[in-house]
Amino acid sequence: MNIDDTDLIIAADAGLGNLNEIGITPHYIVGDFDSLNYEPTGDNVIKHPVRKDETDTILAIDIGFEKGFKRFIIYGCVGGRLDHTYANIQAAAYVTQKGGNAVFIGPDFNFTVIKDNYVKFSDKNKGVISVFALSSTAIKVTEKGLLYELDKEKLSPDYPLGVSNEFIGKESYVSVKDGTICIMWEDINAEYIIGGYDE
Repeated sequence: MNIDDTDLIIAADAGLGNLNEIGITPHYIVGDFDSLNYEPTGDNVIKHPVRKDETDTILAIDIGFEKGFKRFIIYGCVGGRLDHTYANIQAAAYVTQKGGNAVFIGPDFNFTVIKDNYVKFSDKNKGVISVFALSSTAIKVTEKGLLYELDKEKLSPDYPLGVSNEFIGKESYVSVKDGTICIMWEDINAEYIIGGYDE
């Protein structure tokens, strides 16, 4: 986790415990705190009721947007309960629809969601990469420099054509001309550039 003075650090619920363990103090703490099992105090705490429409992750994202941020790196929201992971795929799509980009970092894989955009990957990356349509149809999806390539193909959300591709030691590229796709990759240290968001 590389942090500098320009970053805004937001702890969502139990994420506060994880930050405490590695000695990082967040700028904001947000959530209903049902997972943290205690209610933190301080001027930077934003408490919400347990019964609400928004997830704690969405609440944290909204704070980031309110403070002028559009690029989000989100830890600790991948794996565990499948419904929570799927909710966070939707959260990544939510960020994309609002003109930002979110990368979710997990213990075994990362993911992002792009709309009418691209991701370029380094030739150093290894392992599996999968691409799934989130919109009704993702048109002109291109995958280059991977084991299996696509050239302006259609992907649909009801057939997993894009699952289990692989990095092969080349610079690679995934793009969609019209639509929204989720890109998942196994190499959690992968190097990539997302439509102007460098990492």
